Amino acid sequence: MKKLILAILCIIGLCSAGGCSVETVSSKKLQDIDFTVVEEEDIPEEFLAIIQEKETSPFKLTYADQGALYIAEGYGEQETSGYSIEVKECYETENAVYVHTNLIGPAKDEKIVEAATYPYIVIKLEFIDKNVVFQ
Repeated sequence: MKKLILAILCIIGLCSAGGCSVETVSSKKLQDIDFTVVEEEDIPEEFLAIIQEKETSPFKLTYADQGALYIAEGYGEQETSGYSIEVKECYETENAVYVHTNLIGPAKDEKIVEAATYPYIVIKLEFIDKNVVFQ
């Protein structure tokens, strides 16, 4: 009886392991991707609503619409005005699209307002059916 139970457990284990796979992820850059920084009034309404819901905390979002891929990254609540965001890199690999942004603080000589701000950036590119990796 013990041998029968052990055999059944082995068969179940082998059957469930058959669905597992390992995917090799290559981060080798194939090409830079052309993108456009999107102004708030040009962000699709549904995506803008999601961004505004999440803007108080850092976020990383993607949204596909009509042949375009929108990628957004927000840095959460900041205590003052004067922040900006730069896109350091946006490139494609065999398996993914990589995006690297950087939050830039107010310049020392810039007049700032002591009020909460929620800096984020949205970029638009031609739709690519790959995962997006934020660096």
